[in-house]
Amino acid sequence: MFQLIFSIIWMTGYNGATDRTFNLEITIVNEDEALGKQMADQLLDNLPFQMSNATTLDEAKRKLNARDVQMVIHIPADFSEKLQTPGQKGELIYWINESNPALIKSMMTGVSSSVTALVNKQAISAGAQAVLTQMNVPAAQAEGTAESLSEMVTGAVQTMNPVAGMNNQMVPMMLVLASYVGSMIMGMNFQQSSQMIGAAIGRLHKFGARVILNALAALATSFVGASFVLMLGGQTAHGFLELWGFQAICLFTFMLFSQLFVLLLGNAGMLINIIMLSAQLVSSGAMVPRELLSEFYYTLSQYLPATYAVEGNMDLLFGGPGIGGAVSALAVIAAVTFVFGLLVVILKKDKAPALVPAAPKLAN
Repeated sequence: MFQLIFSIIWMTGYNGATDRTFNLEITIVNEDEALGKQMADQLLDNLPFQMSNATTLDEAKRKLNARDVQMVIHIPADFSEKLQTPGQKGELIYWINESNPALIKSMMTGVSSSVTALVNKQAISAGAQAVLTQMNVPAAQAEGTAESLSEMVTGAVQTMNPVAGMNNQMVPMMLVLASYVGSMIMGMNFQQSSQMIGAAIGRLHKFGARVILNALAALATSFVGASFVLMLGGQTAHGFLELWGFQAICLFTFMLFSQLFVLLLGNAGMLINIIMLSAQLVSSGAMVPRELLSEFYYTLSQYLPATYAVEGNMDLLFGGPGIGGAVSALAVIAAVTFVFGLLVVILKKDKAPALVPAAPKLAN
């Protein structure tokens, strides 16, 4: 059954992902009003991505840091000047945010090489020589510069929020996987314990005790988990307390989320939890950017806690815009699942205990 669930969700979730690269966004910052303007217009028209302009490099970097765009192409103000100077080459600067799924870095690095090659081949098309002539460059020099332009443009890749190794890159996904699996198992054990206790303790009391134990377990387990991440050389852009606190919030949310299905369906709710686990691994953005998923999985990811756990972990471990948005989203999910769980406990009646026939009385 597990193989069937994972096969269906993963095959449908990643189907066509490489065909949706047009959903990725690249921003161009052009500071050169000569050849740079012409080149920027060509890139905006020809690159198969969501293309946009930014007025300043700082504005573009803010969008990149917030993961609103996947790459920034910077055309410096001295680009045309360097092309006209013997012995110098114009340079395109590409900014990539590594606080993303690893696939983003590899894809955008490949795109940067392709863009540099495209500029080298196409920047001398109609208009390049005319622009040089309008800049009072002699016609012979303009023609020679245009002909050699294809060999005078280089690219430099700059990284924001660098990630130190694949082991660190995989930490957000592994934290989500371990946390949700642990929450599932804990919820199942609580459910079995609750059934064994029976009606000796009221349903609301058992639910309250379960929530309190969830909170205590989240604090203790996240402390151990965060400690081991740092002890084993894990990268972090913030301190231990921030990492511990956020992991506790993630774990508590996972516990409330996963126990809802067990409260509703009993042990059969574990099947729903397996489906949720697989769906969250696919749609959370830990391995593949959410922008490459189908509309169904992208929309689904907005309502699942793993999405915000991954975003927050990336911000804490590698750097990013901050965990405020992720914490707020997790708090909403935790509150909603708590309320639904409470309603299930109130409305779902306990099974009546089996009646034991009274022993017959012997006549005196």
